[in-house]
Amino acid sequence: MKVDELKCVGCGRCFAYCPVQAKYFRREEPSGRVVATVDEDRCVECGVCQRSGVCPNDALRQEELSWPRMVRAILSNPLLEFKETGVPGRGTEEIKTNEITGRIRWGQAGVGVEMGRPGVSTSFADVQRVTEKLAAIGVSFCPDNPVTHFMEDPATGRLRPDILGERALSAIIEFDVPLERLPQALAALKEAAAETATVFSVAVACKQAREGGFPVLAIIEQAGFQVLPNSKNNLGMGRPRFREAGE
Repeated sequence: MKVDELKCVGCGRCFAYCPVQAKYFRREEPSGRVVATVDEDRCVECGVCQRSGVCPNDALRQEELSWPRMVRAILSNPLLEFKETGVPGRGTEEIKTNEITGRIRWGQAGVGVEMGRPGVSTSFADVQRVTEKLAAIGVSFCPDNPVTHFMEDPATGRLRPDILGERALSAIIEFDVPLERLPQALAALKEAAAETATVFSVAVACKQAREGGFPVLAIIEQAGFQVLPNSKNNLGMGRPRFREAGE
């Protein structure tokens, strides 16, 4: 995001709309005129300030982004569609439509790790710290997730080196893992939490067991994670296209 300093009157109205506090005042010399400017390193190209319409002089403009800076907008601007997957936003919709995709089977867990959030953001260097730890225990990264597309080698979790200096408002790492290896994955995430300069939340999904109940709950609690009393439940009422044997 850029500020047209010829139009800017230094009112600062756009500051409150920046989720990463990337705007600040600058005094022009020799006129002493005060204008807003953007910290390019902190800016994640989410476009919120411009879309708010708060600028009285229309001084905010989104320039065409080139690689690798464009990865900031891919994960930070929810109105952009990632052309490699055809899905807008930072993740996929597969777990939410499991009766169609059949992604998660009995005996498996689907995990989403959201790194960063408004006010904090995340670096791709931190994302790589997490993906490398997960790859070491043999998880399967979701192929239609943007972070997976940014990997140089999914087998190791290494990201493309040219994006490691970039940031995003948040990034979602999605992977599948057999239930017996879920404790290792959760332990790896605990290790990563101590090594990264951001925050993250973990969502775990599974199919309801044939005998009832959700097997991931006990695993999560035994790993020392607090299970929050909120969930998204897929009832499979949309004429399921995928069925496992025994359903």
